[in-house]
Amino acid sequence: MGQFLIIGGVVLALGWLLYKANVNTRQVAVNRVDLNKTLNNNRSGNGLDIHVLHISDMHLENISISPEQLYDKLKDEPIDLIALTGDFLDRKRTIPRLIPYLKILNKLKAPYGMYAVFGNHDYVLKGEHFDALQRTLEQYGCRTLQNESETLDINGELVNIIGIDDFSTKRSQIAESYRGISSGYRLVLTHDPNIVLHMKNFHFDYLLSGHFHGGQIHWPKPYHLVKMGELVRMNMIKGLHVYDGKPFYISEGLGQTGVNIRVGSRPEITLHWLSLPESDLSLTQEKARAI
Repeated sequence: MGQFLIIGGVVLALGWLLYKANVNTRQVAVNRVDLNKTLNNNRSGNGLDIHVLHISDMHLENISISPEQLYDKLKDEPIDLIALTGDFLDRKRTIPRLIPYLKILNKLKAPYGMYAVFGNHDYVLKGEHFDALQRTLEQYGCRTLQNESETLDINGELVNIIGIDDFSTKRSQIAESYRGISSGYRLVLTHDPNIVLHMKNFHFDYLLSGHFHGGQIHWPKPYHLVKMGELVRMNMIKGLHVYDGKPFYISEGLGQTGVNIRVGSRPEITLHWLSLPESDLSLTQEKARAI
């Protein structure tokens, strides 16, 4: 009898832990990063600030925030540009679930657009199914970047959005991603942050990524992440880091993979405040307007 009571107690405890772990997936954190203040940079002049919304690893098969809840969290935030860093889904039947989220992101009316790169789970889709995912993103206003870049002129400042394809599936072509870029701010979007260890000869001002989910099950430690690259062994699995003098951010992601639980981590939406250094061209234009 006592043995059955012990077993029953263990089952109840495990059930309660799983319930709490699932509840954690609905406790979405909205984190704000003022890059200039966080890194103690003293910007001179009157450079331009832009506000970037970063969402990664939606994993729409296991996501606990609805499009409406996402909008409620973001509707009053200043957002100039939206960056999505991959792992939207990995099953063709899930593609229609992406559309309501894209509609909500469009409703935020980011003046400088929405940009996306793909992650390893997206590439589980093959051929026409991957094409359908990419087409859906593009049809709903999201510019997808696969080892390519796009340059924006924001009030006279050049901002290069550089999309490096997924490193973990050996699709990254860094030199190709940087082709044609000469000057301006360099914002890199990529899924697997391990790419930063291979960018010694490629400058960026900031890099946004995801992939690790902050461990997702981060208790007592995320030992299961060891196979996911060198950064894990360097204890760089979430948040803001600097490597080789260049800052990068690893999002904990919005959805989950495998099972819809989190332990020691939370889903994350991040808002980044970036300061663009004022160029000589902008200063000349400003002086001309003052005359």
